[in-house]
Amino acid sequence: MNTGPGVGKGGRGPRQESLPAPAPSSAATRRQLRSLGLRPRKALGQHFLVDPLALEAILAAAELGPADTVIEVGPGLGALTAALAQVAGRVIAVELDPALAQALERRFPAQRRVTVVQGDILRLPPAALLAQAQVPPPYKVVSNLPYAIATATIRHFLEASPPPSLMVVTVQREVARAMVAAPGAQSLLSVAVQLYGEPALVRELPPQSFHPAPKVASGIVRIRVRGQPAVAPEAPTAFLALVQAGFAARRKQLRNSLAQGLGIAPAAAGRWLERCGIGPTRRAETLTLPEWEQLYRTRGT
Repeated sequence: MNTGPGVGKGGRGPRQESLPAPAPSSAATRRQLRSLGLRPRKALGQHFLVDPLALEAILAAAELGPADTVIEVGPGLGALTAALAQVAGRVIAVELDPALAQALERRFPAQRRVTVVQGDILRLPPAALLAQAQVPPPYKVVSNLPYAIATATIRHFLEASPPPSLMVVTVQREVARAMVAAPGAQSLLSVAVQLYGEPALVRELPPQSFHPAPKVASGIVRIRVRGQPAVAPEAPTAFLALVQAGFAARRKQLRNSLAQGLGIAPAAAGRWLERCGIGPTRRAETLTLPEWEQLYRTRGT
């Protein structure tokens, strides 16, 4: 895995008027790949957006204007990048694949205000990306995320300093549904995302929205990032460590799951839950954020 960052020629010269980028399609994507001598790399989870209606939905959800800076992860052939460059003031496109990064640098001249960074997003702090592109915060994240790193990438940005003001991400449908899940069907991801922001499912996409078509459906999620975490703003990492312990054995009652996750006796975990007014036989997926906070505030008492 090549993780060395390198900034392309995305200059800050005067913006020039240009024709709208052509709508993506499967045929055009295949032709573009052939012209570059490239094939989709399964190991990198490369599935290129070819659905113009999905592209429109992403742009509408991102609420972009000329003052906005956008970080895009996994731009691939640049279908979304081109659309972003039409409406945003600056686009920082982070691509792991060196061959695609080179193709993107050739595609987007300086006047389009697109900066291409070749590297691993999970090793690149957002502050460093903004500094390389010579733009200050705030910024937004708008991306069709590779499935394999989607959850890690979302948390990478939400837990960053500075975090984005808004995220619009396309992920596997099950991940999208988990992000917006209400108590009763939650997971560690649900709590982690809702701690930092307010997620909403924009729309679901069939596999045919991408080339090559993945084996699963996808979902577009918008996250309005909070000014500070919803609970335990002074120690969100420690708070999430407790939540993770609570989901250590998801199919078990919360008393037993906490005992396993924290290495304490089930009886002690049961008394702790009762002090918080939480039934020991409940399961982790049923707790609300305030209930998790109550557990966090009373730990060790």
